[in-house]
Amino acid sequence: MEKEAWRLEKEQMVRDFQVWNESAVKGQVVFTGSSLMEMFPIEEWVKELGTDAPNVYNRGVGGYRTTDLLPILDACVFELAPRKVFINIGTNDLSDPDIQIEEVMERYDQIITMIEENLPGVIIYMMAYYPINYEAATEEMKPCLLIRTNEKINAANEQVAQIAAKHGQKYINVNAPLMDEMGRLKAEYTIEGMHIKPEGYRAIFEDVMKYVRE
Repeated sequence: MEKEAWRLEKEQMVRDFQVWNESAVKGQVVFTGSSLMEMFPIEEWVKELGTDAPNVYNRGVGGYRTTDLLPILDACVFELAPRKVFINIGTNDLSDPDIQIEEVMERYDQIITMIEENLPGVIIYMMAYYPINYEAATEEMKPCLLIRTNEKINAANEQVAQIAAKHGQKYINVNAPLMDEMGRLKAEYTIEGMHIKPEGYRAIFEDVMKYVRE
C-alpha cells in the first residue's frame, strides 16, 4: 500500500510538471533526474538572484530510475524546449544489486540520444554522481550503501564521462566541496548517508551556476 501511494504521488508530480510547463518560458535551463536533483533547491535559489538571473526549472523526481525517466522525458524536458539540460539519473539503479552498471549506462545513453533527437543543438551537462558516507549513515540506510558504494559510484562516473564524450556533450563534476578527506560525502552535509542537506547544495551552488551561465 505504501509503495502504491508513493507511485501515485510521483505520477501526480509529473502531471503537475505538465501543467507548469504550459506557462514556463521556453528555451531556458532544465535540471532533471531523481531525488538528488529534486532536492536541489536551485530553482528557488536562482530566483533570489534577481531579474537578470536565467530561468531554471527543476524537473527531478525522487526515487526514479533510468527506466522511469525514459517515458516521462516529455514532461521533464521536451515540453520546456530547453537550451541546456543538467541531468543526474541512475543512482537508484546503482542501489539495486541485480542491476549491472552496464545496463544503467545503456539506458542513460538512450536518454541522452532521445534528448538530442528531440532538441537539436541542446547542450547537456551530465553531472557526476554524488558520493555517499556509509559511516555517517542511519542504520536504515546502511544496507543500501553496502551496495551503492563510493567505489561503485566512481566506476559509474567514469562511464558517464565516456557517454558524454561519445555524444559531444559535457560531463561535469562539482563534488569537491561535498567531499571529506577520504572522498566520502561530508557527514555534516548528509541527511542519512546518501541524501544531501541544503547546506551541501549551497556548497556546490556557485560551481553549478558557472555552467548555467556559460
